[in-house]
Amino acid sequence: MSTTRRILLGLSLGSALLALPFAASAAPQVGKPAPAFSATDADGKTVKLEDFKGKTVVLEWTNHDCPFVMKHYGGQAMQALQKKWTAAGVVWLSVISSAPGEQGAVDGQGANRLTQSRGAAPTTVLLDAPGTIGRAYDAKTTPHMYIVSGDGTLLYQGGIDDKPSANLEDLKTAKNYVDAALTEIAAGKPVSVKTSKPYGCSVKYAS
Repeated sequence: MSTTRRILLGLSLGSALLALPFAASAAPQVGKPAPAFSATDADGKTVKLEDFKGKTVVLEWTNHDCPFVMKHYGGQAMQALQKKWTAAGVVWLSVISSAPGEQGAVDGQGANRLTQSRGAAPTTVLLDAPGTIGRAYDAKTTPHMYIVSGDGTLLYQGGIDDKPSANLEDLKTAKNYVDAALTEIAAGKPVSVKTSKPYGCSVKYAS
């Protein structure tokens, strides 16, 4: 190998190594500011995270055709959580990051029909077909859950509960991390379980 090629190879490897820390730090971190975003909801309105300053915000990544999501909605567990906490003043944003033509992709009318037919009660449904919000939050599965404080700090990220299955019966014995975290936040206490491993179907991003 010539001296020039060695130098060029060294520079390329060095650049790659320098890029690694930045790539690793791209994912959101609990205790740090949650990624800001602007999105269109199912009704065609622009929604920004900053619109909800002073309020606790839940982000729920969803895909209605995913068996894991179907478990939580089929057992009325997700709807119950949405109703319980929106009634307490929490903002609940369901996010659809499925790309057009992929599993779970719907337009605004389709999202609203799903909300109505399932008796769901999110504050609104965000349409993220390009996957911009999903990638900013490093959302990997449906469901994948995040909780943001009123000052924009990420307080929780991970799975919805401790039963990583699509089995409806598991809802009866599951510990719901989101409900527990919101209960602690409402009581002015720190969140005891701040992160957990998400489970479900992979988010169907555009390739």
